[in-house]
Amino acid sequence: MREYVVGDIHGCLNELEYLIGALPLKSEDQLVFLGDYVDRGPDSKGVISYLIELRSKAKFELVLLKGNHEDMLLSYIGVQGNHGDVFLVNGGSATLASYGVSEKGAGGDLFRSKIPLDHLDFFKGLKSYHIMDSYLCVHAGINPVKPLGEQNDDEMLWIRHDFISAGHSLPYTVLFGHTSFDSVLFDLPFKVGLDTGLVYGNTLSCLEVSEKLLFQIKRGSKQVSQLAVKSHWGPKESTRPG
Repeated sequence: MREYVVGDIHGCLNELEYLIGALPLKSEDQLVFLGDYVDRGPDSKGVISYLIELRSKAKFELVLLKGNHEDMLLSYIGVQGNHGDVFLVNGGSATLASYGVSEKGAGGDLFRSKIPLDHLDFFKGLKSYHIMDSYLCVHAGINPVKPLGEQNDDEMLWIRHDFISAGHSLPYTVLFGHTSFDSVLFDLPFKVGLDTGLVYGNTLSCLEVSEKLLFQIKRGSKQVSQLAVKSHWGPKESTRPG
C-alpha cells in the first residue's frame, strides 16, 4: 500500500489531471488531498467536477480535506463555515466566474443557486484532518501547544507562522498545505509543507510517503517529474514528535 498526499490546487485543473494521470496508483493505495481546490485559478468548477468523478470511479481510497477557501465558500453561501465576508477578496471571484456568476451584483444566494447539488455535497462533506500511520494530514497545520483533541477548525484551516516556526509534541509528522513555498518544506520530524504555489506559476506537489517520492508538475506543463526525497528524513525518522 502506498499513500500519496497532494498540495493546494486552486482551480488549476490541467496540471491536476496530468499529475494524477502520472501517479502509479493501485487499488490498495490511498490518495489524500489537503484542500484549497477552488479560488484564484481558472477552473475551480472543473476541479470539483474532476474530483467528484475521480472519487466515483477510483478503485483506490480517496481522502478529501477541507481548506480555508472551501470554508470561506461555504460561509459565503450561508451553509456553514467562517469568514465568508472575505471570500471574494481571497480569489473567490474566479470561482464565481467558473460557475457562470459575475462578481458584480452577485451574492451568496445567487452563487449557491448556481452550484450543482453534487458540488455542494462535495464541499459539505470535506474532512478537517486525516491520520495515516505516523502522519497527520491537515490543510494549514495545528496549534503546536495543543493535543489533537483540542484543535479547532479555525486553527487547522488558517494557522500559519505559529505552526511553521515551531516544533510540536504530537506523535505525528504533519503534512500540510495553505502556506506556499518555492519548494517543499521539510522540517522533520515535525512537518512537511506541500503547497508549492501552483496557482502563482510554480508547481503542484504530491508526496508518496512510503517510498518518500515527490511528484511535481509545473504550471502550464504536461510533464510530471519524480524525485526521491528519502534523504530528508535520514536518522531523524526514528525521532518522532512526542
